[in-house]
Amino acid sequence: MKELEKAELEIVKFMRGKYRLEEVALMDYGRPCVKFRQGKRTVVSIDLYEDHYDFQLVFGKAEREKFEEVRNEFPIWMQKLYDKTKTYHDGKWLFIHVDNPDIFEYVKKLILIKKKPNRKPLSKENAVYGKCGHRCDLCVHYTGVSEEFREVVISHMNSVYGDLDWSPCMGCDTSGCYCHINDDEMYEPIKCSRQKGFENCFKCKNYPCEQSTIGYKQLEHRNISADDVTYAILPYVPYQYED
Repeated sequence: MKELEKAELEIVKFMRGKYRLEEVALMDYGRPCVKFRQGKRTVVSIDLYEDHYDFQLVFGKAEREKFEEVRNEFPIWMQKLYDKTKTYHDGKWLFIHVDNPDIFEYVKKLILIKKKPNRKPLSKENAVYGKCGHRCDLCVHYTGVSEEFREVVISHMNSVYGDLDWSPCMGCDTSGCYCHINDDEMYEPIKCSRQKGFENCFKCKNYPCEQSTIGYKQLEHRNISADDVTYAILPYVPYQYED
């Protein structure tokens, strides 16, 4: 996996797992941009390039004071970037080039200075996991959820993935399960775990992998609501939607 791809995975995992924010697609001087917003307030803007992302953060007085308290925790190059960035009447506009997960680790700390995490995760106390690693108890296909809940989930699934067949299933590897393509073919994660001799994907050292995860793995230039993320994305990201 390329370094940028690793960074993409970390970005969506952090931004969607830690924050309950609206993702708004705009154009920033002709460049596709995604803004993470709470109401009208932008927490962070990300310009999308083919080979990197440009993060934009505005630090007001309070954020600048917090940064100064911990500036030694950041690499010298980022401290110099911060010092060279001009402070305007509305704050210091930071632009940071990200093309690998190591740089994003420091950007993550800046975002945490800008805003504390506000997504309250669902408890895993009553969690039901599929063999593929998804949260069955939050899944649109699972027969264990109420019809009322499924109706709510379906509206968000349609918004994110399009109007598809969201038929209920009986659970992993059971007769009539959604994991079966037909009577003798199985959904890829189940087939893969069987071939490797594992009872489920959790036993595999490569978990989570491309086959055991669905949902978006990178940012796209489109609008996605905070509720879309809650109901249509996070339940299908291993270990994401729990405390």
